[in-house]
Amino acid sequence: MRHPHYATARLILAKALMSREDFTGALAEIEAILRSSPKDVQCHRLAAEVHRRLGRIDDAVRHLERAASLDPGDRESRALLGLLRAGAAAGDSGVTRLLADDTFVTTAFGTLCLDQGLADEAAIVFTRLLRKDPDDAGARERLETALRARSRRKG
Repeated sequence: MRHPHYATARLILAKALMSREDFTGALAEIEAILRSSPKDVQCHRLAAEVHRRLGRIDDAVRHLERAASLDPGDRESRALLGLLRAGAAAGDSGVTRLLADDTFVTTAFGTLCLDQGLADEAAIVFTRLLRKDPDDAGARERLETALRARSRRKG
């Protein structure tokens, strides 16, 4: 881009690239914005989403932490941060207690949680699977499904 300081244009381009699932291109635009505007909350949220969709949970957490620190009233980022940290936001259900043991952190169990409407618990399972293998496309897809289900339930 000829004018690297045009943050709004870069953000629109990053979102367009994401919609085409060009996460590498989107991330390049986001990183350019953050180099010149490191306190751009919206950009940190978008960076978190891109990293999450790429299976890079630790990077997503880092950007959500930054967004939450810049905007303490951002409840959605805080809730998502709890899920991606694998457990804090899901409460203390019996299923959540089961997930303390890696035995149940499997694709089959996460899918069962999704099927039973336990979106938060499913998100925990798929997040933990992605921490082990960020290239697990099935876990990435199911994490997004769990987060959409959670959003529908809360929205």
